[in-house]
Amino acid sequence: MNNINKEKDIIIKRLLEKIKEKDNAIQNLLVYKEVAKNNEDITKKFNAIEIKIVAILNYKDFFEILLTKIKEIFNIPYVWFSIIEPSVLSDLIKPLQTSSVLIKKISFIKKNIFSKLIDNGKQPILTNDHLYKYIKLIPDIIKNKAGSIAIVPIFIDGEIIGSLNLADPSPFRYSTDFETDSLEALGLKISLCLSNVTAHEKLKTLAYHDPLTGLLNRRVMENALKREFNKAIRYDNILSVVFIDLDNFKRANDTYGHNAGDKLLKYVADKLFDKSRKSDIVARFAGDEFVIILPETDVKHAEKLMNRHKIFFLKNPLSIKGVFIPISISYGIASTENTSFDFPEQILEKADKMLYIKKENNKKTGKHKNSNVIVLPFLNKKNSNHP
Repeated sequence: MNNINKEKDIIIKRLLEKIKEKDNAIQNLLVYKEVAKNNEDITKKFNAIEIKIVAILNYKDFFEILLTKIKEIFNIPYVWFSIIEPSVLSDLIKPLQTSSVLIKKISFIKKNIFSKLIDNGKQPILTNDHLYKYIKLIPDIIKNKAGSIAIVPIFIDGEIIGSLNLADPSPFRYSTDFETDSLEALGLKISLCLSNVTAHEKLKTLAYHDPLTGLLNRRVMENALKREFNKAIRYDNILSVVFIDLDNFKRANDTYGHNAGDKLLKYVADKLFDKSRKSDIVARFAGDEFVIILPETDVKHAEKLMNRHKIFFLKNPLSIKGVFIPISISYGIASTENTSFDFPEQILEKADKMLYIKKENNKKTGKHKNSNVIVLPFLNKKNSNHP
């Protein structure tokens, strides 16, 4: 009898073990199905984003649509880009900072600071603790709202150029315990699409911009002048044009060398662009000559703008390896305010003529000997208060 009971107990035990195995198998299957469903949902969301951006060939639309769609599709409260400066992307995208979306959603960060934050890693970073470590990546507007963040490195042709950043008020959304596979896949898709956009933007830049200074080239400037001239006539607005050249540039070129001359042109171009208004059009005409088109600007305000430029350059010489190269500019202004023009070319010719007259008058009055024109050499670093 005892043997029979023992056999029954063994059979029951085996049956219970099989039932438990089946329960575990069912649980594992349910978990697998849930994971598969989540992965499928994520894949669908990735595809939805990829469909929106894969055919885009310009930065403005790419970033506007990408950042908007990521926020909508994944229901993420805060989404923004941090772009390393300098980098191939920062150089190309900065002139496009007119879009309200780009201004709010894109920030620039120095390479050494960015490298320290991500420790030169290539994997996404999730954190809900010690967010202050990444404070330089977080926009001011959400610094007190983020409970957790995800930092996804983005690459162009294998070179890291910044990161896609996601933040949520919940500290659990991007916990350090979570896997980063899906974010890594998202980063890869974005990097591939961004590399494609960058290739097209580079081609466009070569076609539209001067290769040395990065300013609009003469052909594009002439088309822009025609557009602004016709607009000024149509809406009865004032249009002013400034023709600029560097005083004694040839002498500076001969004294400091052609490489220094190129750096001087680039420096002047950068400052003319940075200190002009967003509505102004700054272009390199030829050699050391530049043109600024000033829509809806009268002569008085054009003079004020150019006087600010002139004073800035006199106070801020170009520094190359401890050598300061002083800078002075001359300019001529033409405007529809006080002259009637039939064609856009005429206002440019008038500005060029006014520049010539001003330089000739300076020669006759001896102004070329004073501080308005550079005096070479200017090499004494100790006597300068410039860094």
